[in-house]
Amino acid sequence: MSSFDSLGLSARALEAVSRLGYSEPTQIQEQAIPLVLQGRDMIAAAKTGTGKTAAFSLPCMDMMDPAPKSKKRPEPKNAENHPRKRGKRGQAQRQGTRRPTAEDGRAPRMLIITPTRELATQISQVCETVAASTGHQVLCVVGGLSYGPQIAELQRGVDVLIATPGRLVDLIGQEAVDLSLVQTLVLDEADRMLDMGFLPSVMKIIQNTPEPGVRQTLLFSATIDDAVRNMSGKILKDPASVEVAHRGETADGIDQYLIRISHAAKPSLLNAVLQEQGAEKVIVFARTRHRADAAARRIRKMGFKVEAIHSDRSQAQRQRALDGFAKGRVNVLVATDVLARGIDVSGVDYVVNYDLPTQPEDYVHRIGRTGRAGAKGLAISFVSPETESFLTQIEKLTKQKIPTMEVAGFDKEAAEAAASDRALQLQARRSNDPEVQAVAKEMVEKRRKKSKAQAKAMAAALDAAEGVGRRKRTSPKGVNRTDAATYSSKKGKGAGKAKPAGSSRHELAKARARKKPAAGAAPDFVPKSQAAASPKPSKPAKPAKPGKGGKGGSPAKAGAKRVKRPVKPASAKSDFRPGRAHRAALSGNRRG
Repeated sequence: MSSFDSLGLSARALEAVSRLGYSEPTQIQEQAIPLVLQGRDMIAAAKTGTGKTAAFSLPCMDMMDPAPKSKKRPEPKNAENHPRKRGKRGQAQRQGTRRPTAEDGRAPRMLIITPTRELATQISQVCETVAASTGHQVLCVVGGLSYGPQIAELQRGVDVLIATPGRLVDLIGQEAVDLSLVQTLVLDEADRMLDMGFLPSVMKIIQNTPEPGVRQTLLFSATIDDAVRNMSGKILKDPASVEVAHRGETADGIDQYLIRISHAAKPSLLNAVLQEQGAEKVIVFARTRHRADAAARRIRKMGFKVEAIHSDRSQAQRQRALDGFAKGRVNVLVATDVLARGIDVSGVDYVVNYDLPTQPEDYVHRIGRTGRAGAKGLAISFVSPETESFLTQIEKLTKQKIPTMEVAGFDKEAAEAAASDRALQLQARRSNDPEVQAVAKEMVEKRRKKSKAQAKAMAAALDAAEGVGRRKRTSPKGVNRTDAATYSSKKGKGAGKAKPAGSSRHELAKARARKKPAAGAAPDFVPKSQAAASPKPSKPAKPAKPGKGGKGGSPAKAGAKRVKRPVKPASAKSDFRPGRAHRAALSGNRRG
């Protein structure tokens, strides 16, 4: 194996190597660093824990010249001359400042995109160690933190920018960052970055960088499949390929075992495993956030120090949990698949797959949290009957048969029987609870009333449209009016959501208008257009009461007809003029 001196790194990069604690290069570093120094685009696959971050950070930062100090923005001394103010939703609104651009040389020249906040923080720590020797400015921007400090740091200028896709897209939308000067683009965990979840954001970021051939693009991951290679053709130019680990290959020092158990008995099995194997530094992986929280609560009741970490936790909570786990204040860390790629803590004793992952590649990343840098590791997977298909996919990917494991002192049949009894007791408690019964009865009654009202509305609509063939189009032959609502819901949009044909107010009005009344009978409905055109029948004049006079006070004669004033024709224009002009005219007439 060669040394770092023979890889072509400069003296300042070799100083950074000693800061990182490397004595000799790993296999991925030995093969990747010379290609990166040549300026080649590259696809690199290596096992987890083999130093991929140093494989791209050392040569890329070695090739960059540090930005001139005179072009960097000074630190604001007080709040009065601070270039930003707090705006809505915690975002920073810039006043009197502009973003770093390519013209002033303060825009980032190396961009590293990674899927998780924890992985971005880990890469930032490595790059900051290298920057202590190379003299570059490093900035990490992730979600879950305030925009203001991140925008202020970008305005002062950075050389190396590490970001998660969502936060970087937000900063691009706010015009807080200029990526037109990027010389090197690195996609870490490329298989996750180029899947359908992150792909739209990643492609939007890439569109803001220079074209392939002008920029250097590097893809690094532990698992590179054909889909990644096909997608990489759009963002790479004549890439070199480095495969230290083939797809699905795991670290050699990790012992893998599985235990078949029912879903309900998993908590009892986890307790037995923690008691037998110890609980100094253990990572437990669950499939969902709710499962992670539930497993953490159960482990806490067992008497262990545990923290859950997933996407629902704030960045401060996640970082506090990781720090506590690294320093020994937390013994068991429960995490989801999103964080399987971002946890880099040395000395993890073993990993427990409380739930098997749905994607077999995630299994490789999960168990890669233990046995890092050539150390020994252990991975134990709980397999329930519902997840046997996931196990088949994992064994197909890793090309190995995972052996079973027996836990001393654990009675599988007794644990499953106890779990079944607890489920029956819980069900009986719920069924005997009067409040639960009352709520269930109320829900049944609501559903019955709702379906009855729907059937009644459908029947009324059919009656209204019966004369125009509406019933024939709404319900086919053999379906009565009561079942029409059910038929309509099955036909299209779901129960309670389908709108019955002919039930619109305007359609019912038109249907009534088309009905011909019987001879000599008054119509029961007259449209507005006809009502406006037809004259209203005149009411008979009321006889004048005796003793009442008119305007002049003259006595009204019995039977005398009341004289009506002539009505102004509708076609004549009114002399009404609203506003000041009209009031002025009226006042002038009065004065005259």
